[in-house]
Amino acid sequence: MSAAESPRPLVLLPTYNERDNVEPITAAILAALPDARVLIIDDGSPDGTGELADGLAAADARVHVLHRRAKEGLGRAYLAGIDWALEHPSRFTHIITMDADFSHDPAYLPGLLAAVHGGEGGADFSIGSRYVSGGGTRGWSLGRRLLSRGGGLYARTILGFGLRDPTAGYVCYGRGALAALDRRAVAASGYGFQIEMKYRLVRAGQRARELPIVFPDRERGASKMTPKIALEAVGLCLRLRLRRS
Repeated sequence: MSAAESPRPLVLLPTYNERDNVEPITAAILAALPDARVLIIDDGSPDGTGELADGLAAADARVHVLHRRAKEGLGRAYLAGIDWALEHPSRFTHIITMDADFSHDPAYLPGLLAAVHGGEGGADFSIGSRYVSGGGTRGWSLGRRLLSRGGGLYARTILGFGLRDPTAGYVCYGRGALAALDRRAVAASGYGFQIEMKYRLVRAGQRARELPIVFPDRERGASKMTPKIALEAVGLCLRLRLRRS
């Protein structure tokens, strides 16, 4: 895509029991990027999130909904959304992943998009990073800060790549970077998906750029992070490292 061509971004918004958040976050995304489209990927939320999303799509042609029967993990939801997006190559030039709970502020969307939509010398994917200069967290407990910092350090050490925030979920991908990736080989289903995607892209020679964001604690709803998901990410890094050896 040339720098002169207007970007056509798609924002992937996975949801599970996000009824209180899905309408305001969708509105905020479209306010920040009026030319974007939003794909809400609902994993059979029992609280009615999917039905509410259908109403948003009926009211605004920029909103689409992908219903999945059951909760299979964040990574599987994102991969389903990426596959959906790549089936429409003439429609979308960039694919953005973000959370539905306002921990990823939509105000950062134009900057993430611009970092990839830069013509020659631009990044192949950009990352909203908590751990570069100007980034940070707000409202986190000491334990959560230590877990996040430690997880990033562990991934960087085991996998040997230099991204400061490899676990970040706020990412803008150029379509070409994802189209060239063997998505069937992506194994992670939980939050380890974030690490694996960045690792595979960097190993394939794709260029990354990290931009600072401030990541607040969510105000509504419950976190989806569990010890099982954290352990999956630990094991994933080891498996990826062994395959490379």
